[in-house]
Amino acid sequence: MTVHFIGAGPGAPDLLTLRGRDIIAACPVCLYAGSLVPEAVLSHCPPGARIVNTAPLDLDAIMREITAAHDRGEDVARLHSGDLSVWSAMGEQIRRLKALGIRYTVTPGVPAFAAAAAALGSELTLPGVVQSVVLTRTPGRASSMPDTETLAAFGATGATLAIHLSIQNLGRVAADLIPHYGEDCPVAVVWRASWPDERILRGTLSTIEASLPEGMTRTALILVGRALGDTEFGESRLYAPDYDRRYRPQSADSPWAAWSERDD
Repeated sequence: MTVHFIGAGPGAPDLLTLRGRDIIAACPVCLYAGSLVPEAVLSHCPPGARIVNTAPLDLDAIMREITAAHDRGEDVARLHSGDLSVWSAMGEQIRRLKALGIRYTVTPGVPAFAAAAAALGSELTLPGVVQSVVLTRTPGRASSMPDTETLAAFGATGATLAIHLSIQNLGRVAADLIPHYGEDCPVAVVWRASWPDERILRGTLSTIEASLPEGMTRTALILVGRALGDTEFGESRLYAPDYDRRYRPQSADSPWAAWSERDD
């Protein structure tokens, strides 16, 4: 018996990976985070599968479902939204599985920040502008933040910030970042990225809070950084005609010339 943790993606059912789909189809038990995972993903479950919405359950209740499946010898598909590597609460479940000696696997999913960037049609790293993306959040009821992980500290780097689980703190986010990015720095709020009712708000650090409509209180990602609005950036050297690389050596003396001959 194995518990298969699966990143179900940001919302659109067809942004589920093929591996995830096939594992779901093979598992007689499916535990899913019903508040965030679209029900259409559950259509991949086999007929007669036990499907449990874990939104109203605490960790002990979730583990009881898993141990009961283990006793029956039934594999479990454990679905979380987005990707499992950040803010999924997978770690605490795996810790308990290890203590119980229950096998598990992890299948990645499309993360929310990637879906938001796609909705914006934006690259979050631009040559000569920014080359780093920071995934972070602000303190909330469920999780505090380490003292060293502040928006001011991240803002000092100038990186593109993908700020999760923080739409309720948008005013504070803007106030903390204006000293580092300036009032005119572009901001985008992507609400329910990839869902049918997806909404996008664009503005600057000085204007974005005033444009936020009532009711947009969760499932929204805040993106901040010059890459969102900068059109004056250099082209990547990767595709420059004089850039010497393995698959396009520029001369017989190129260190890549021998590699090119081997490939031929």
